[in-house]
Amino acid sequence: MSEKHTRSEMHGCIVCGKLYQLYVVEDANGKFIDCKVMSEGGKRVPDEQRPLVACEKHTTKEIEAAVARVYGKQKEDDD
Repeated sequence: MSEKHTRSEMHGCIVCGKLYQLYVVEDANGKFIDCKVMSEGGKRVPDEQRPLVACEKHTTKEIEAAVARVYGKQKEDDD
């Protein structure tokens, strides 16, 4: 079983920048595994490589557009 490390981090909403506290889990090499949003009003945005958060009030389209703007077009799962 690999060693995991958890730490608290502040991240801004990918759409509007509002700050949320996250617990981020990484493996022993620092590779991102998972995260949990601890602040009220935020939700986790699924991403395999980094912790992302958005306000619960933002639509899926708004979140997808913000991720594409910041990180570029995401690969489809069936590629």
